[in-house]
Amino acid sequence: MSNAYDVIIIGSGPGGYVTAIRAAQLGLKTAIVEREHLGGICLNWGCIPTKALLRSAEILDHANHAKSYGLTLNGTMTADVKDVVARSRGVSARLNGGVAFLMKKNKIDVIWGEAKLTKPNEVVVGASSKPAVQPQNPVPKGVLGEGTYTAKHIIIATGARPRALPGIEPDGKLIWTYFEAMKPDFMPKSIVVMGSGAIGIEFASFYRSMGVDVTVVELMANIMPVEDVEISAIARKALEKRGLKIITEAKVSKVEKGANSITAHVETKDGKVQQITADRLISAVGVQGNIENLGLETLGVKTDRGCIVIDGYGKTNVPGLYAIGDVAGPPMLAHKAEHEGVICIEKIAGLPNVHPMNKSLIPGCTYCNPQVASVGLTEAKAKEQGRDIRVGRYNFNANGKAIALGEDNGMIKTIFDKKTGELIGAHMVGAEVTELIQGFVVAMNLETTEEELMHTIFPHPTLSEMMKESVLDAYGKVLNA
Repeated sequence: MSNAYDVIIIGSGPGGYVTAIRAAQLGLKTAIVEREHLGGICLNWGCIPTKALLRSAEILDHANHAKSYGLTLNGTMTADVKDVVARSRGVSARLNGGVAFLMKKNKIDVIWGEAKLTKPNEVVVGASSKPAVQPQNPVPKGVLGEGTYTAKHIIIATGARPRALPGIEPDGKLIWTYFEAMKPDFMPKSIVVMGSGAIGIEFASFYRSMGVDVTVVELMANIMPVEDVEISAIARKALEKRGLKIITEAKVSKVEKGANSITAHVETKDGKVQQITADRLISAVGVQGNIENLGLETLGVKTDRGCIVIDGYGKTNVPGLYAIGDVAGPPMLAHKAEHEGVICIEKIAGLPNVHPMNKSLIPGCTYCNPQVASVGLTEAKAKEQGRDIRVGRYNFNANGKAIALGEDNGMIKTIFDKKTGELIGAHMVGAEVTELIQGFVVAMNLETTEEELMHTIFPHPTLSEMMKESVLDAYGKVLNA
């Protein structure tokens, strides 16, 4: 088998494997290098298994409130941590196998091992440094492994890993990252979560549903700092109502380890320090790109703040070398990586009318209870840009479907440019908003105006009706509030 390809992709996460499939569809001889497991962090340790955990938590929450639906459960509803984790791991395994099938279906060669760039258009693959978790080690007969491979185009899609703070480095026992938090061998009685981004809040929400005493510590003034302040405040109130303790404008300055517990020293902005003792601490202070040990320095690849610098089509400063996904910078989201990869490979293939990524149209979702979703500018950002805006709001407690579901806490907020009627931002908190947000993403992508949204017929009764009501509210025409 020849070791020469049109395209070699390093990393098989959502960005990498989707890019490989699109490359194969376009007739390019394609290979993908993976050191650990197909599907990357998203399928195996991130997006997918966390949603499986959160689904178990959601069902438990509903069961614990069965009386409010006129139902009585015979017996006590309890969570078996081993079974909950086993289901989550099973979901990941199923999707991992699905990626392997897609590689075979599209005739994409999978090369097992660790890739290093030695010179332009060349990749040297060595033994994996993670053989203990590599289900394909030793490399199965007939599957490519260590060796030297060449390609006209090399795409780096190596993803990211948890960021660690000096002095509070995760140890896998008392201080967890999402790896350990996702597969606990016991259910702790108390946890401190350091960081309230999507990862931190999702785990805080999950463990609270499991009956754990949860304290969240956030450096910024609002939880989920990238979200609209008004939406963040509603989410915080709902989370605190569920029993979460949230401390903002504070940092964990030190962690003392006990035999089977930690004591976090939490310092607030006024300099006061309180000590919080818990069974475990989850470090969720962000992620950093996997740019080390790739040979970037050898080729003189330009990086900035731990990420590879690219143009709108994934090109680096080195001819024939590209980067996509988390390793190419924020927002570090699986769907951004996928779309970025498609743009990159279609540009390489010479397809006409390939447009660069418009990051203002990338939705963000947090799957806590209640869910949070958004796209475009927040109200504060729009004002910072000097935009003259109209803002619409519609509350879940005025929507028939939300009331019928028993999920009447939340809000949909829309932001329009007053001069043009352009929808420039949409922000949501409440039940199933991670599914609803795509309606506004499509509208923004099509440059839909407020008039077109107002004349769109939404089905009744649905949660989606609130999207139209929010638009109507921005123009003083709300009907059901």
